[in-house]
Amino acid sequence: MRGRKPLPTNIKLVRGNPGKKKINMKEPKPKAVVPACVAHLNPTARGEWKRISKELHLIGLLSNIDRSALAAYCMTYARWVEAENGVKKTGLVIETKDGNVIQNPLVGIANTAMKLMHKFLTEFGMTPSSRSRISVEKPNAGKDPAESYFD
Repeated sequence: MRGRKPLPTNIKLVRGNPGKKKINMKEPKPKAVVPACVAHLNPTARGEWKRISKELHLIGLLSNIDRSALAAYCMTYARWVEAENGVKKTGLVIETKDGNVIQNPLVGIANTAMKLMHKFLTEFGMTPSSRSRISVEKPNAGKDPAESYFD
């Protein structure tokens, strides 16, 4: 498939449908829950999981089927942190055995991780720009966020 990714139905309904494109009223609506943390995550990734999963759940944007995507984001975040810490210790450039000065390979690892993180961040609505495209109602006290979000 080419072109823009289709918008979720709930976003189309909130924004309106100026193009009069067909709205998928049978789109899956998974229950908003915080999935169990993936066992293989390292401590940095686990910390990010705990930090971000609560926020995503509060606004109704997290379900069990998002577990793998969230785990991949958290591992990418941990890889970025590790690479940045390495750059901090060894510098932006390193000297080879031949005496040539080259970019530290950790800079490339950090840059790649940042690009991947950005993709995950936009998928979950975790950037200012992507957040501006999402409209959710505040969940009522004592009510499941999924009920308000998907109504």
